[in-house]
Amino acid sequence: MHFVKLTTLGLGSALIAAASPALAADAGSLVGSWRTPAKHGVIEIERCGGSICGKLISSENILKNPDLKDVNNKDAAKRDRRLKGLQILGGFKQDGNAWSGGSIYNPEDGGTYKATITPAGADTLKLKGCIVWPLCKTQTWTRIK
Repeated sequence: MHFVKLTTLGLGSALIAAASPALAADAGSLVGSWRTPAKHGVIEIERCGGSICGKLISSENILKNPDLKDVNNKDAAKRDRRLKGLQILGGFKQDGNAWSGGSIYNPEDGGTYKATITPAGADTLKLKGCIVWPLCKTQTWTRIK
């Protein structure tokens, strides 16, 4: 098995856990700033029409170089984009107590992965990213207050 290292956003520090089915997954509950488990990644989740999307706001690498570019993008035409402010989450549809059918972009390897977001408390969420099923990793993001 081959797992992709998702380190730019702290996605390499994956934790696998089940989310509480009693928690609501409305877009408003996910709107805000979230810290990834490693590299001090900060993702801003907002409403995008009837869905949610998320932008990369900060990370250890962005703090060192605010003009850091998307140099690992598989599309050479996109390698000049700044990582700060780049939309990395999108395409989600509400699915019961989760948001599924979306994707997460990983600037560390230039890959885009299928993703599901599930609230796991008022200030935590579980983001599961998959190369292909069952090659998935789940991690906990914490709300920044």
